[in-house]
Amino acid sequence: MENHLLIQACAAKAQQWVDSPLYDAETRRAVAALLADADPTELVNAFYQNLEFGTSGLRGLMGVGTNRMNVYVVGLATQGLADYLLQSFAHLPEISVVVCHDCRNHSREFAQTAANVFSANGIRVYLFDDMRPTPEVSFAIRQLGCQSGVNITASHNPKEYNGYKAYWDDGAQVTSPHDKAIVEAAARVCIEDVRFEGNPALIHLIGEEMDRRYLDEVRKVSIDPEVVRRQHNLKIVYSPLHGTGMKLIPRCLREWGFDEVYCVPEQMVADGNFPTVKFPNPEYPEALDLAIRLADEKGADFVMASDPDADRVGMACKDHRGVWTYIDGHQTSLIFFYYIIKHRKDRGEMTGTEYAVKTIVTSDLIKTIAERNGVQLYDTYTGDKWMAWVIAQNYGRRDFLGGGEESYGFMATDEVRDKDAVSACALLAEICAWAREQGKTLYDVLMDIYVEYGCVHHYATSLIKPGKSGAEEIARLMEHYRSQRPTALAGSPVVCSRDFLTLTATDAQGRTQPLDMPETSNVLQWYTADGSKVSVRPSGTEPKIKFYIEAAAPMPHAEDYPAALAQTKAKVEAIKVDLGLG
Repeated sequence: MENHLLIQACAAKAQQWVDSPLYDAETRRAVAALLADADPTELVNAFYQNLEFGTSGLRGLMGVGTNRMNVYVVGLATQGLADYLLQSFAHLPEISVVVCHDCRNHSREFAQTAANVFSANGIRVYLFDDMRPTPEVSFAIRQLGCQSGVNITASHNPKEYNGYKAYWDDGAQVTSPHDKAIVEAAARVCIEDVRFEGNPALIHLIGEEMDRRYLDEVRKVSIDPEVVRRQHNLKIVYSPLHGTGMKLIPRCLREWGFDEVYCVPEQMVADGNFPTVKFPNPEYPEALDLAIRLADEKGADFVMASDPDADRVGMACKDHRGVWTYIDGHQTSLIFFYYIIKHRKDRGEMTGTEYAVKTIVTSDLIKTIAERNGVQLYDTYTGDKWMAWVIAQNYGRRDFLGGGEESYGFMATDEVRDKDAVSACALLAEICAWAREQGKTLYDVLMDIYVEYGCVHHYATSLIKPGKSGAEEIARLMEHYRSQRPTALAGSPVVCSRDFLTLTATDAQGRTQPLDMPETSNVLQWYTADGSKVSVRPSGTEPKIKFYIEAAAPMPHAEDYPAALAQTKAKVEAIKVDLGLG
């Protein structure tokens, strides 16, 4: 009965799209085809809810329907955001926004739609003349003194997806209370309310001048320009995976002083179908296959690839045997923090005001490095907006060293309030140059970190549960783990359980204490006596539940790495069995 009522409700919403002249003919035909299909699954998935803001704004499959990315959903979201901006900044003589997009199919169309709606509401729009990296949007908002911004991107998601990232006046993605208020404002908007006819006089194209300002800011991230000068012939292979990184990353590397930058030619073509990769995600080693092939041809020292909106970077380098090794997101952040802190200390530049930021699912070895070196570390929720929130609290008062997360993202400057593959690629190249000058690779640097601070192994997996039934199953799984909290994992007692939905931490004796976080979140964590950590959370952007496992072991010498790795991997496998993932 419940399913029948749901299908009826979805059909009624779909019929409104078919009957309304406000939707174009192609859209009405596509919705009519869903209504005519004997299998209602696609109809329900397209209309059972309105596409909602998650950790990175709107993100969903492209197609017709209220739960899909299309010009009408973009229009509704933008009208809601415009209404909220007009209310929030009514005291200003003019309100302005930045609008940009990535390389995906329909991204330019969606960006133009957003620009039109903003301008039709009397809001000045700075629209990028072409695709640009996500971090440049954040930077441009601050540079132009805008009150908000929108970037049309689905980041590293498969080609069928697109998205809508909304930013506030500090250049960060919107957080509470603005995110909820924007959602509420958008919910009050009907399609009849959306002002789709733009005002060209209020839309201004921006491009090269902002690129120049942004690259000049990124140049300040360099810690040791002299090592780059001495190692200028470091051979670097880079791929944008068909995305926005091609606009600025090769240029940035050359401006830093690297002479031998080789770009993967097949992937230096902007294409929302991402024809040379299964997924446009540098987290997957196979996304770097063409880069490694080119690196072998050129005798390159290491390879890097950015995702389509250039906010995250994946990389590989050669190990001590000369074999290509993939460095994961946790390890990349470890290398960044190690290099930055070590050089600050070696130069006597530590003042006691330094701080760093990571997300709660990112390696706790970063916390160990920070604490041993007198750096305050903030643990935030997953999502760049939360790292940016910490930066905003400390801006101008404390010295920001960096912000890292396991999903291959790093913030190197507090003038950019989003993950930034442009600065990350350049800084990685500098670190590689520093290592090479010592006769080392980035792999050797990682081994140095493990010897000094301990070896860790990270494992992440997801259970994909699409559609309404999938969302319900994810909710049931979270409730199961919440009510059936493990007392031991891999044979080691759980000494602390953290529930960010109730903001409580519980020790092995059942004693609780509050967690100091800006708001609640549906995340569970368990810590064991032997140093393992497990995190479980639903994705905020994809139909999946995510599991993160971290296991630790001592590693006195670099040659002990195989044994330490085997020990940590064995712990991870045992934990997977305990969680029902084995």
